[in-house]
Amino acid sequence: MEKLKILFKKICSKEVIFYLIFGVLTTIVNIVVSYIFKAFVHINENLASTIGIIVSILFAYFTNSRWVFTSYANTKKEKLVEFGKFILGRSFTMVIEIVGVFLLVDVIHSFYGMFSDNIAFLINKCIITVIVIILNFFISKFFTFKKLSKKEN
Repeated sequence: MEKLKILFKKICSKEVIFYLIFGVLTTIVNIVVSYIFKAFVHINENLASTIGIIVSILFAYFTNSRWVFTSYANTKKEKLVEFGKFILGRSFTMVIEIVGVFLLVDVIHSFYGMFSDNIAFLINKCIITVIVIILNFFISKFFTFKKLSKKEN
């Protein structure tokens, strides 16, 4: 029982809770922007998804650096390196998301035959987004916003 309490405290840390809150908001930005470009601007699903990802990456950087993870970047150079790491990590997951949406839309699309193209796209986008959120947390925590060692200070 004590180990369960310790695990619960780790999982329900302020960092995780804030990440979930801003992760949900980032996901909403991603999905809404993607859907608007697909449904109202009438562009290709993959391009709509890419635009949604880019807008949400910028939103995520500002929320993560300010409210979720403790940014240890003080100088302009450190902040630029941190932003570069963030973009690198998100670029990696963006590729995963683009490929994932492509596979779900183009390869598994017939599975959703009972839905309209727009609803099937929305379902696929949500599925792959959950995977990307989990990857982004670990990349941000252990690569982008990691605490500096005494040597690096």
